[in-house]
Amino acid sequence: MKNSKTGFIQISYAWLFAIIIGVIILFFAIYAATRLIKTEEAVTTAETGKEIDILLNPLETGFGEEKTTPLTIPVESRLNNRCNTFGNFGEQEISVSQKFKGKWTETGTGQISKNKYIFSNKSVEGKNFYLFSKPFEFPFKVSDLIFLTSSKDQYCFIDASEDIIKELSNLNQGNLFTENCPANSIKICFETQENCDIEVDEGDKTVEKNGELVYYETPALMYGAIFSDPDIYECQVSRLMKRLKELALIYNYKEAIISEADCPADVNLLVLIDSASSLQDSSNLINVKFAADDAEAENEGAYCRLW
Repeated sequence: MKNSKTGFIQISYAWLFAIIIGVIILFFAIYAATRLIKTEEAVTTAETGKEIDILLNPLETGFGEEKTTPLTIPVESRLNNRCNTFGNFGEQEISVSQKFKGKWTETGTGQISKNKYIFSNKSVEGKNFYLFSKPFEFPFKVSDLIFLTSSKDQYCFIDASEDIIKELSNLNQGNLFTENCPANSIKICFETQENCDIEVDEGDKTVEKNGELVYYETPALMYGAIFSDPDIYECQVSRLMKRLKELALIYNYKEAIISEADCPADVNLLVLIDSASSLQDSSNLINVKFAADDAEAENEGAYCRLW
């Protein structure tokens, strides 16, 4: 009987040891699988961001005319737009978060560019997105501006000018309306009305959104102010002025070269360079516009044009 009890105890310890080892192995297996899934999710998210960056390249170089490009992502995604003004050109970053099993996966990786200018809200969600571009000339071409929206966000342009209506009709973008607007669409009013989400004053060249007022000086910037959060807009405008300044310096150098070759351009770009460098926010755009108009008039009348 004593030997029997000893054997029973020994068998119990053996089983207990086996169970503990099994639990440990199972824990590490589950942990490894979870880590692998998270790694694959992060890789998938990063790959999506890279694909978006590739898609933006044709938009960056310009189509020669306004054109909409659809972007479809297989899973619910959140495109995060970040902008900073550090350095000579600032930076544009688009990162992607994707929903897996009801949770958003975050990744620290994002596509950073110094020569893209994407106007959007800070975060845009959905599976289907729209991108369209429009050149920004001030007075020479500075860059192509890219406007990013989700198909979930429907925009209703109320009392827009004939030029805007024609342009939007030619775009044929599925979430932009000038008539027969969906009930829950974002209302963009070009005349004083009630219950407007965004108000555009074409006389003062201002856009009011989220209780904040920003300024524009070209149709391209007007769209930028409509489709982006105010702080994203202000950041991109600052970056564009940095780029304008650098391009103006190049054109100024070009003028010196062709003048030595007996082909004077006689275009004063120093005022344009100074006004672009002095810009504090979009309310100063009007000063840059005056300088840009003067430079354009001088260039038009020059014997040898700079652009």
